[in-house]
Amino acid sequence: MAVNIYDSANQIERDIRETPQFIELKSAFDALKEDEAEYKLFIEFQELQVSFQQKQMTGEEFTDEDAQNAQALTEKVQSSEKIANLMQKEQAFSVIINDLNRIIMTPVKELYEDK
Repeated sequence: MAVNIYDSANQIERDIRETPQFIELKSAFDALKEDEAEYKLFIEFQELQVSFQQKQMTGEEFTDEDAQNAQALTEKVQSSEKIANLMQKEQAFSVIINDLNRIIMTPVKELYEDK
């Protein structure tokens, strides 16, 4: 009998939504979105991260101005309780995702270990 791996993946997706870690992450994000100023700061920080990743991928150098802007924005973000809480919840949730990835990739790992 053939296994439909996508059915399993869709079930995992539904199960993830019910984990305490995801529920807490969603709650933290909802609380952040309710605070317009804090949410704007969060979006600005995300955009900065993306722009730095793009510069890094294209080999573009970071300027002193980039570093100063990043430092100032990072200080603002670190002083935000709501953003700090969201990041803490993201970290807890990422443990689940990393564990799932490790479990899912076990057959490939074992395949290459079998010499």
